[in-house]
Amino acid sequence: MPESSSATLLLIDANALVHRAFHALPPLTARDGRPVQALYGISSILLKIVREDGPEYAVACFDRPEPTFRKERYAAYKAQRPPTPDALISQIVEAHELFSRFGIRVLEKPGYEGDDLIATVAERFRSEQGVRVVILTGDLDTLQLVEGEKVVVRTFRKGVSDTVTYGEEAVVARYGLKPSQLTDYKALIGDPSDNVKGVPGVGPKTAAQLLEQFGSLENFYARADQDQKIKEKLVPFHEQVLFSKSLVTLERNVPIPVGALDGFKVKSDEGRLRQYFGELGFETLMKRLDGSGAAPRSNGTRGKQARQGKIF
Repeated sequence: MPESSSATLLLIDANALVHRAFHALPPLTARDGRPVQALYGISSILLKIVREDGPEYAVACFDRPEPTFRKERYAAYKAQRPPTPDALISQIVEAHELFSRFGIRVLEKPGYEGDDLIATVAERFRSEQGVRVVILTGDLDTLQLVEGEKVVVRTFRKGVSDTVTYGEEAVVARYGLKPSQLTDYKALIGDPSDNVKGVPGVGPKTAAQLLEQFGSLENFYARADQDQKIKEKLVPFHEQVLFSKSLVTLERNVPIPVGALDGFKVKSDEGRLRQYFGELGFETLMKRLDGSGAAPRSNGTRGKQARQGKIF
């Protein structure tokens, strides 16, 4: 359990949040006809987190439209995904301004995904005394970064309101594996959402058992003769499995200007935010600005299971 005096560094998977809000909420347009349901959803989330949970530091990490290093290595990476709707693209672009109005710094880097930037910033500050890193995302790709209660992942169970937080014990409770083993796990079972191949006939149960027994893929291949049945399944796919692992492993050393922690300090300006909400026609959110003060923080007990919470 983190110390109550710890400062929070919030790392936001911006594209994942935009996608989540876009698909979870009904169509909504601004006065000028622009689609804004994703912007509304993100704004509502941020009002809760920034104004009530009060992270002192935050950064929103975006994907870029240019091909990533993964796409260059593997042309089929995410190739099965349908084209992004224009209404979603416009809100991804506009979300940069939205985060700015909340006083949250934005990071992006051609050739890398937002998750790689999150991994790089988390790596930089995971050992910083008095700082707790919270990753806010719409998926589970960043669970590999979890470290004790020092680096945790907060994601959505459903919609954009019901959340769950994973520390290391919660990851183990769900998968039976340590966060550091999840890249091996995904390399074995594959990742259909990213079009990453797994080993035929190896599902979650077999993968978890193998990693529990051998610890890592590298250890297995070094001692494959100890289990002939698994050896017959995995040895023919040795190169593929290690390649898949390279695709699902987040890059923790992206060449970006991380700098000192103060560079991520939230610089809120309610006047600019209010003006922006007015431009978008977010009257309900403007009322929340008028009527909501900072809510007290919860000091509830954190158990081994993932913690659940409401974001609205």
